[in-house]
Amino acid sequence: MAVTAHLETLHSKHTNLEQKIQAELRSPLPDNIRVSKLKKQKLQIKDTITHFSTPNY
Repeated sequence: MAVTAHLETLHSKHTNLEQKIQAELRSPLPDNIRVSKLKKQKLQIKDTITHFSTPNY
């Protein structure tokens, strides 16, 4: 159960980061450095999700 809860939290953070990225990109002068940092965080979370979702053989 703990892994499931952790995955749900990670999915929530992943979605939140995507929303922040999209909001930044919609702004009149998007901060490309901020967008880059948010994308890196999002990718790290995706990698973690993949790690916990892949069965161990």
